[in-house]
Amino acid sequence: MPMLSPGIAKNGFVTFMFCGVLFYPSNVNAQSGAKNGEWRTYGGDLGNTRYSPLDQINASNFDKLQVAWRFNTANLGPRPEFNFEATPLMVGGVVYTVAGSRRDVVALDATNGEILWLHTEKEGPRGEAAPRRLSGRGLAYWTDGREERILYVTPGYRLVALNAKTGLIVPGFGKSGVVDLKMDDDQEIDLINGEVGLHAAPTIAGDTIIIGAAHLPGGTPKSKTHVKGYIRGFDVKSGKRLWIFHTIPKPGEFGYDTWESDSADYTGNTGVWGQISIDEELGMVYLPVELPTGDYYGGHRPGNGLFGESIVALDLKTGQRKWHYQLVHHGIWDWDIPCAPMLVDLNINGRVVKALAQPTKQSILYVFDRATGQPIWPIEEQPVPKGDVPGEKYSPTQPMPTKPPAYGRTDTSIDELIDFTPELRAEAIKVASRYKLGPIFTPPVVSKLEGPLGTLVAGCCQGGTGWPGGSYDPQTHMLYAFTWGAVSPLGLVPPDPSRSDMNYISGVARPASAGPAAGGGGGEGGGPGLTVQGLPLFKPPYGSISAINLDKGEVAWKVPHGETPDNIRNSPALKGLTIPRTGRGGLVGVLTTGSLVIAGERGTFTDPQGRNGARLRAYDKATGKEAGAVFMPTGQTGSPMTYMVNGKQYIVIAIGGPGYPGELLALKLPD
Repeated sequence: MPMLSPGIAKNGFVTFMFCGVLFYPSNVNAQSGAKNGEWRTYGGDLGNTRYSPLDQINASNFDKLQVAWRFNTANLGPRPEFNFEATPLMVGGVVYTVAGSRRDVVALDATNGEILWLHTEKEGPRGEAAPRRLSGRGLAYWTDGREERILYVTPGYRLVALNAKTGLIVPGFGKSGVVDLKMDDDQEIDLINGEVGLHAAPTIAGDTIIIGAAHLPGGTPKSKTHVKGYIRGFDVKSGKRLWIFHTIPKPGEFGYDTWESDSADYTGNTGVWGQISIDEELGMVYLPVELPTGDYYGGHRPGNGLFGESIVALDLKTGQRKWHYQLVHHGIWDWDIPCAPMLVDLNINGRVVKALAQPTKQSILYVFDRATGQPIWPIEEQPVPKGDVPGEKYSPTQPMPTKPPAYGRTDTSIDELIDFTPELRAEAIKVASRYKLGPIFTPPVVSKLEGPLGTLVAGCCQGGTGWPGGSYDPQTHMLYAFTWGAVSPLGLVPPDPSRSDMNYISGVARPASAGPAAGGGGGEGGGPGLTVQGLPLFKPPYGSISAINLDKGEVAWKVPHGETPDNIRNSPALKGLTIPRTGRGGLVGVLTTGSLVIAGERGTFTDPQGRNGARLRAYDKATGKEAGAVFMPTGQTGSPMTYMVNGKQYIVIAIGGPGYPGELLALKLPD
């Protein structure tokens, strides 16, 4: 067996030589996964790998999991919340989570779910006007070894610091424990109605808190002039602003010239509404940046528009840009970068590479050297279809990675339409004939009654890999990502001038008497009306999990995830046919442990026992073979996490759905 030879690196960390390759265990800060049986950050570690080496729960016993405790959020806030998206933390035997429609913070005993303390902020009109309401997706924990704090962002965009032991406000932080994030932002923002907030959890490295920015969905913006989504670093002890990064450059700053016709001066959005990653050793922050104002129409913002839809690496201490890479030039498909960049250390042809892997709504994984921003495998600028929407200025090329291959649906074509029977296929072709189909980057069209009503686009506002992101095994260098095979119709219509000053907004042409209607997202395999006899227009799988070998840049396996929906299994049009499991649509987070890949289903189905519910499923990491499934009363809405207390491993997941208020469900093996 090869021996490990220890040495000392110049940074003071121990290194190991294994088979002639030098490894740097100091990188565990970024991507070793959750340590010591805890779960201290939203993504398990600052590299957002969503990995834990725990393996007490494994393929031999997963089916035996039982409910350890549950925490119902129905009475937190003025009304119940049904889409509970949080990932809780666990530190020192205490579970911390945001919860409820007012975004309360709760501390729970990790062994039984007992409430230890609760904090709430009643923000009045400011909270009611917030663009990002409800419980949000998480919070942050910080300690210097003596003091412990919980930090979170309220719906009204205020950063609050709490004593982790008591839940009380930390008086020396900001102003009476609060930093108003609508102030000191290098722009004027209305404190009540200014449209900016955040669902994501803050990210903390050392004594620096990084805060992103989010807005309302941008298919029908009220104006081309909007709040800008700047990113800031704050001191965790005092709340003082340390730095700010202008995601839309100001005059004289790098990238300003990528905005033509002075559009950088009035365009907004371009925030970071997903999670942010940090490499403490490199001292770098990695931002997944969204679109500028106008998800489907960019005529008011000609040019490539940096740093829209870009990965941007900043210096942790100063906020200065170190490198960037734009994944979509002049985006008009709502392909915001939706989730955290995953910091991964790879072995490429015997060379250890500190890399960054970015899942996307396009079901394409972009992989870079995270120190330099250079692609690990070539990314080619390829010609893409040009549209004809008046006033739009299209990018003639878009960057396309040569590896890994796409892990989900990217194109829309006749070949992708449903074909369970010849009759269904003929109907599907007829429905699709009213729309424009094409390869990735086929642009939206002005919707017309005579057709096309819109462009059918995979991913888009719903689909591909969404905000939950993926997970990564640092031992095998395998990345796991759920992808939703939804297709959405992208049509544009001129708005009523009283509704918006944009030239075009999202919509589908209607008879004059009916007026324009907003366009929208996908169902299992298509958007509203994109069905054939109640069945999705496009083929399954509607949801799947893929394993990507990052050392090789190859998809190792792909399996449908989730039981076939009831409306498909019970369809009269499919009577007598055997339909393999189709998977389910939705936004699904994945957890990787020492032995399993674990994910719950979105939504519910009726099982052979007549129970309506969902399953938390486990897969073999190497093959994708299902290794077990556990009944849940409703579908997964947050992302699963795991921890160990008193020698017992727990899996905790947020669930909810129509008629079922959000709940934390904790599972463990029988005593």
